[in-house]
Order: sequence, then C-alpha cells, then structure tokens
Amino acid sequence: MRRPRLTRHNRRLALTLLLLGLALCIWQAARIAHEQALASLGDDARNELRLSAANLKGYLLRYDYLPLMLASRESVKRFLAAPAEQSPMPLNLQLDRFRFTADVSDVYLLDREGTTVAASNWHRADTFIGQNYAFRPYYKDAIAGSEGRFYGLGTQSLARGYYFSAPVWLDHTAPDARPEGVVVVKILLDRVEKGWSAQNAEFLVTDDANIIFMASRKALRMNALQPLAPAQRRSLRDTRRYAQEPLDASGIRVERAYRDNARIVSFAHGPLDEGRYLNLTHPLPEFGWNMHILKPLDPVIRAQWLAALLAGGLYGVVALGGGITWQRLRLRREREAFAERERRTLARVRDELEDSVERRTRDLTASNRQLSAEIEERRRAEANLRQTQDELIQAAKLAVLGQLAAGINHELNQPLAAIRAYGENARRFIELARHDQADANLEQIIELTHRMADISAQLRQFSRKSSERHERIAVQSCVAYALRLFQSRLNDAGRTHLEQRLPDAPVWVSGDLVRLEQVIVNLISNALQAVQDTQAPRLGIILTTGPAHASLSITDNGPGIAEAHLSQVFEPFFTTRAPGTGLGLGLSISARIMEDLGGSLTAANRPEGGAAFTLTLPLASPPETDPETLPHA
Repeated sequence: MRRPRLTRHNRRLALTLLLLGLALCIWQAARIAHEQALASLGDDARNELRLSAANLKGYLLRYDYLPLMLASRESVKRFLAAPAEQSPMPLNLQLDRFRFTADVSDVYLLDREGTTVAASNWHRADTFIGQNYAFRPYYKDAIAGSEGRFYGLGTQSLARGYYFSAPVWLDHTAPDARPEGVVVVKILLDRVEKGWSAQNAEFLVTDDANIIFMASRKALRMNALQPLAPAQRRSLRDTRRYAQEPLDASGIRVERAYRDNARIVSFAHGPLDEGRYLNLTHPLPEFGWNMHILKPLDPVIRAQWLAALLAGGLYGVVALGGGITWQRLRLRREREAFAERERRTLARVRDELEDSVERRTRDLTASNRQLSAEIEERRRAEANLRQTQDELIQAAKLAVLGQLAAGINHELNQPLAAIRAYGENARRFIELARHDQADANLEQIIELTHRMADISAQLRQFSRKSSERHERIAVQSCVAYALRLFQSRLNDAGRTHLEQRLPDAPVWVSGDLVRLEQVIVNLISNALQAVQDTQAPRLGIILTTGPAHASLSITDNGPGIAEAHLSQVFEPFFTTRAPGTGLGLGLSISARIMEDLGGSLTAANRPEGGAAFTLTLPLASPPETDPETLPHA
C-alpha cells in the first residue's frame, strides 16, 4: 500500500517554514559572532592602547630630569650672571653636546625677559637666539619658580614638540630671590608616531581642547576631534600653541556606544571616511591628554559573514539530512522488496570477485618473480659495467705508462752504464789495494741504485689501482708527482718551457688520490704530445681557488683543437692521432673520473694559440695534522 503524498499547500507551508528557519539561524549566528568578535577586538584594542600610552608616557618622562640638571650647571649660571661680558659660543657648543647626548631636538636658555640668549641650534638659519618666548606657558611657569611643561608647534620650525623647562637660580636662599633665566628642552614626537604606523590600528592624541596633536596618520594631525567654539580658538591663538593651523573638524561621527566606554564611530570625510571603527580612550593625566585608538571593524564583519555562511551551511546540511531521512523512510519498503534479489546478486558478484582476485594474485606473483629476476640481472650488469670501467681506467693508465716507457728506459740505462763502470773501477782499485777509491766507487753505485729504485717506485705507484675512497688531497703534490713521471721527457727535450703558477700554501680538495693523479698525468701527456712539433714549446700549469672549488688548468701552445672537434673530445674512441698511436679513451675516462669525484673537466682553445684543459674539484678543509706535510713529498 503506497503512502499518501503531500498536497501542494503542505509543500508550500513546509518550504516557508524551512526558509524562515534558515533566516533565523543565519541572523542568530551572525549576531553572536558579531558580539564575540567585537568583544575580542575590544580586548585587543585595550591592550594595544595601554601599551602605546605607556610607551608615550615613558618616552616623554625620561627627559623630565634634563632641564633641572642643566639649570644647576655652573656654566649656565655664570653666563646669566653677566651675559653682556661673555661670548655665548662656549655655552652654545655645550648645549649642542647635551642635545646630541640626550637625543633631543633642541636645548636653549632664556633670560629673565624670555629672550633666547644661547641655543643648541645657534648655527641654523631658524635659530632660537634672539627670539622672545615670554608668551609661552613653559616660560611663565619656570620664571615663577616651578618646572614647566608645554606642547605645541614651534614658532620658528613649525615642528610639533613637547617642552620641558626649569628655572635657573643664581641665589635661591634670599627671601626675595627670583630666577635669573629658564632652561628649555624640546622633544620631537615623530619617533613615537612611527611606531604606531606599524600596528593594525589608528592612534590619536588629543589635548584638553580636543585638538588632535599626535596621530598615526599625518592627515589627521592638527584637526579638532569636534568643532571648536570661538572662545577656544581665541585661547589657542593667544598661546600660539598651534601657530596658524586652521584646526578643522575631523568629521568623526559616533554611531553607537559600546560597553566599557567604547564607541562605534565613522568619519564623514578625511582619510578614514571609508570604514567603521571601534574607538577606545585612555586618559594621560600627567600631560592633560587623552589617547584614542581606532580599530577597524573589518575583522568583525568578516567573522559575522563567516558565521552566517557556516550557520547557513550547517542548516542546509541538517535540512538535507532530514530530507534524506524522510526519503529513505519512504523508499524503505521498496528496497525491502528487492533485498533478496540484491543479496543473491551480491553473492554472485562476490564469487566472481574472489575468482578475479585469485587470478590477479597469480598474475602478480608471476610478475614479481619476473621483476625480481630482472632486478638481479640489472645488478649483475651494473657490477660488470663498474668492473669494466675500472679495468678500462687501469688500461688507460697502463697505456700512459707505455708512452712513458722510452723515457724511463733511457733514464734507467744511464745509471746502469755508470754502475758497470764504477764496478769495474772498484774491482781494479781492490787489486791495486786502493781501498779508499774502491769504497768511493761503491758509494756511487749505492746512490745510483737508490735513484733507480725511486724511478721504479714512481711507476709502481702510478700503476696501482684506485681505492675509490674520497680523502683530502693536496693538489700541488699531485702536480709534482705527475711532473716527476715526465722528468725524462722534459729533460731530454730541453727546449720545452715549463711555467707553473701554484699557490705557496697547500690547496686541499676532496677526491680519490690515484684517480686525480691519473687525470693530471693524462692531460700533461696530451699537452707534451701537442707541442712536440712546435718551435719554442710551452707547457703551463695554473692552479686557482674560488669560494668553494679549486681549478687546475693545463695549457700548451700547440695547434689547439679544431672548433668542430671541441664538442667531441670527451667522447669514447674519438681521436685525431694517426692509427695505432692511441685508442681515444684518455680524455673520455678522465672526464668520467672527474664526474665521479664531484668535479668537472672542460676543454677550450686559448686566444694566443694552443689548448687549455681545466679540471675543477670541490675544496676540502685542511687536515688536523701539519698542513705542510703533503702526500708523495
């Protein structure tokens, strides 16, 4: 039996109630969020206002002692005792030093009539010297015997400042004693306002006439918080506190009061006319001021909209859940009719899924076996490739040894011939019983055998295999070792000029000692072959260091490298030599070695002729042992 459907009237009533509930939920959530956000904003504003007020008070009162201290100095009293008989320049300089030390704007001295007789700004065009300030309240208070304070615009500089004053007594013990002058210290207020501009709020400081004397926004300064009465304007004109400033109204409008003496305000014109603000006031009774903070209501509006959206969304979710629940109840009977068929269908699908999973598992197992075999085969191939590369590097090294064989053979033949001659002479000297001369010949034979041992040790050292272990290496020692291998060729040629530019201090790099020596030997061998048909051949070895890398350049003045071949010189089996004189693997292997060591090898033609090969390696920190002890020394 089917349940009766809702009539059109009932559907309209349900929709109306749903929309009314949505509106009520959004309104209530927005109202609560507004109050909470406004309360949080008020707490933040109070804290910021309290801290800023304390900062302003501390900044001003730290100069309170200064006028009284200066008024008690003998140099000030001495000058006021006879100003016509003294030069004011020493006192001007002293006041300027006090101004610089205390970090204030100006320090000046007034005589009994209120005329400035000495000032720290004596050297400026707008100096106070000669100006009369008897109309200023700070002069009137001080000349009456008490300390004075005043704030306003300077009559000369038109800069806003706060003034501290103190009387100068020459003899205050007499019953009818009067101050002889007044010391005044002026402090600029811009530094405090710069700190306000970094905060997310607007700050105002007003006096007892509601004049905005200080503000975080420049356009608000020298405005009246509320319109001024004519009597207030005349009073301000008499003291010249604000010079000729028009003191226009700021345009502030109080929209409504908030708790704890806070207000919601806006501005009819000016730089703040586009927003609404939470306004709080903090009194500064020490100065007769009030400090105001204006916190924008943007966070409150954002919180209000966010709460409304969240409430609407939550209400929609609840309504949607209710509708879904009702719909599910309506469809429950229909679903029960198909439950048995669904169970049978699910059972069949489950059986098919199990069969599919079993087949898939078998396929994955077979794939894993195949993948494991391929991985093992790849590991073996990489190991074989590494072994082949190491053997190829060793073969290239032995090839260089073959090129050096002729020179080494010549170098060994000379001591062998000398040993034979010394031996025959020693034998003859023994027959003649000339044992001293025979002993000298034997000593020469011993020295020659040491020399031959050094030559063979160099060959054995060069032919050894790399340990593939990175260590600290002194580049100069590697260069010296390589040059010893080519000593015979350099000596036989005689005409090859060797130019070395190496730093005196050891240059330490990180790498494999054996492989780095092999690269340097290959490059020197190639350079010597390049200049063998050159008149006045030259071989250059230059070592330079940078912030993180060391560069070793091996240059020659041979024919250089053809431009078409520059991009191919590091390719395997590429060579420009005659067949049978090389495999073209030396530079390729050297470049690969430098990459393994974390460096690089580059080739270029020199502008003056010849080629230059430069290898670069990362610098390493010197060892803890004696840095002058180099390997292969």
